[in-house]
Amino acid sequence: MYLGDTARVPYGTKSAETINAYALETAEFFAARGVKAMVIACNTASAMALPMLRERFSMPILGVVEPGAAAAAKQTVNGRVGVIGTEATMASGAYPQALLSVNPEIEIFTRACPLFVPLAEEGWVDNDVSRRVVARYLSSLKASGVDTLVLGCTHYPLLGEAIGRYLGENVDIIDSAAATARALRTALRRDGLLKPRGRGEASFFVTDVPDRFMRLGTRFYGESVSSAVRVVLRGAEGFAGNNVAG
Repeated sequence: MYLGDTARVPYGTKSAETINAYALETAEFFAARGVKAMVIACNTASAMALPMLRERFSMPILGVVEPGAAAAAKQTVNGRVGVIGTEATMASGAYPQALLSVNPEIEIFTRACPLFVPLAEEGWVDNDVSRRVVARYLSSLKASGVDTLVLGCTHYPLLGEAIGRYLGENVDIIDSAAATARALRTALRRDGLLKPRGRGEASFFVTDVPDRFMRLGTRFYGESVSSAVRVVLRGAEGFAGNNVAG
């Protein structure tokens, strides 16, 4: 089950108080539907809201920061790691804290890249505009000699080719989403919650009209998103929604 808070994005420019409130409403939505685990598939919400949600819910809850940081700490050879993300994620210090908890000797270089999100959503992921923006944001990281870069926003992998081409083949790109998926499988297996075989079904929910999401969702999901359910989040008071198929 996937819920995209499309009515209230982007989270990256909002306060911690607002992000925590939104994250709690989303978690209540899933808890009311009896899910066995939750992934905060947003770097900003992971950086801000994960501790609060883990205190309130007993099920396994994973963010994307810790798995991405662990993968980067394992991958780096020269100990110089770059992290890019939204302004809120970078301001939180979550990635440096997570990286240093794995290896206190790592040197960390961070950069907020707010224009990457609208570029990804517009589909401008590998043209002259995107290449210029990538160079503008990442020139200092390239000069710093990082050998590993964490894509600290779920939109950024769509620009992965342009980013990798600019930084060069000697820089490893870490996708926090892939690392989180592996961590989720490990957690489910540990708790005896992993489905033994076969493939489950995907259900998509959004907080705004689904049309735009169904177009964009295909880019992220890798498969056609033919329907989504629009829901209205009302915190602990409950939820209402209607099914809209495309």
